[in-house]
Amino acid sequence: MNTITKQQIAKEARESIYAAHPELIERFGENGIIHTEKDNMHHLDHLETAFSLSQPALFLDYTKWLQTVLTSRNVGTHLIVDNFERLIAILPGKVEPDEEEFMILTLRDAINLLDN
Repeated sequence: MNTITKQQIAKEARESIYAAHPELIERFGENGIIHTEKDNMHHLDHLETAFSLSQPALFLDYTKWLQTVLTSRNVGTHLIVDNFERLIAILPGKVEPDEEEFMILTLRDAINLLDN
């Protein structure tokens, strides 16, 4: 995935999250908007690394760490799940088919991990 595509996906995810959850603007302010887009870049970086190594477990380990960090900052697990679901909806057609399939399956696994 090239950097421009990654930035577009991260921006689209951030816009979708804040459109669905406008209360987050009041709760986290402008910094929250900035961090949401940066976080999505990190999600995509970790997905890309896991794909390049054919190791979905790398993203699942990242997901566990992410949950620990974000919940310590009063960001509920439900918002991580929501974010990953939005990435699943956004990815199709934006990356190569084999990368898309890997990323979507890995995101679903991460959601299952968070839901348990």
